[in-house]
Amino acid sequence: MRMQAAKIIKNARAIHHLRDTEMDFISLALHGQKVSFDKILSMMDELLALLKKEQVEDDQKKAYCEEQLDQTEDKLKLLEQQSKDLEKQIKAKKNLIENTHDNVAALEKGIQELDKQVADATENRKEEHEEYMETLTANKGAKDLLGLAKNRLYKFYEPKLYKEPTKTESAASLMQDAPAPPPEAVGPYKKRKESSGVIEMIDMLATDLDKEIQAMGVAEKESQSEYETYIEDSAAKRSADSKEIAHMEEAKAEAEVTLTKNEAELKSKMKEAYATTKVMEDLHHECDWILKNYDVRKEARAGEIDAMSKAKQVLNGADYSL
Repeated sequence: MRMQAAKIIKNARAIHHLRDTEMDFISLALHGQKVSFDKILSMMDELLALLKKEQVEDDQKKAYCEEQLDQTEDKLKLLEQQSKDLEKQIKAKKNLIENTHDNVAALEKGIQELDKQVADATENRKEEHEEYMETLTANKGAKDLLGLAKNRLYKFYEPKLYKEPTKTESAASLMQDAPAPPPEAVGPYKKRKESSGVIEMIDMLATDLDKEIQAMGVAEKESQSEYETYIEDSAAKRSADSKEIAHMEEAKAEAEVTLTKNEAELKSKMKEAYATTKVMEDLHHECDWILKNYDVRKEARAGEIDAMSKAKQVLNGADYSL
């Protein structure tokens, strides 16, 4: 009995920080002194309660550390992923802004070139029309002169077909050199033959002029139609390009606003990630020891509780006359 009690005292002194007076009190009782074990048993109950309380605290600390470390690690991973996503969005927005700037510049240059082409086409059309009008006026003038010449020939060769010229025709005739009078004809046959050849030639010239005037008119009409179509197409393209520029500028402005927002958000996420990293470091500093030694401490404490319980059994069954 005494050897078992001595072993319990040794274990109790080794496994828990009992005050020397408490251990001495137990020792005296076990060495035959007349003492009450009620106080000793009460002290041992307190020790058992303390050991169980410490185990509960270790359990709570372990659960807290594991939960906080998991939550902090998850938060840090989320912040890192959000930061990566924001960096991708920022890169995309910067590319959009840069590309939009280049595209707008290209469209604006295209509009300038188109305006120049339209101006050149308008100037060319104006020159072509003026040339057409000049040629048309000249051809009509030539045709009128041919008519005057033909009428003049009628006066000498076919008096019945001759018509007195109007004031305008007379004025035009005066501007031209008056033709020499026809040579004296030898007989009626020669007169008709000469007049017929000259008049036919004049008619042929007039017919050629009519064909040329008609061809010129068709060409002028086609050129004007082509010009008007070109102007309409150019105006439509200019309008479409201008609208596209407006849309691009609007998208660019929105991208710039989003870019500023994303950059500010990224900065905030990086600060939050840094703070979370510091929290993680503090948690490791606070928790690594308990997490590493939890099992060892739990096992040792269980041994203490078991030894203390056995000591109580010994004391409860001890002879008070020892």
